Amino acid sequence: MDHPSSLDQIAERVERLLLRHAELQRTNALLAQQVSALTQERDSLKSRLQAARARVDALLDRLPATSAPAAPTETKDAP
Repeated sequence: MDHPSSLDQIAERVERLLLRHAELQRTNALLAQQVSALTQERDSLKSRLQAARARVDALLDRLPATSAPAAPTETKDAP
């Protein structure tokens, strides 16, 4: 038999498809882990941002209240 039978060809193709499927499953699992890690990082950064905003707001509240800004005084040289 010089030419593989169609059944052998189908079996070979199925084997390649199974290998590709397993490879894609591994890739998908790795991507899911990355998504999970990035989601956790995003949530942590959002929490840190909220805390920083709260600190800035607290500092702004501690600033003394200012009255209307004073008009700048200009001095002109009289001739």
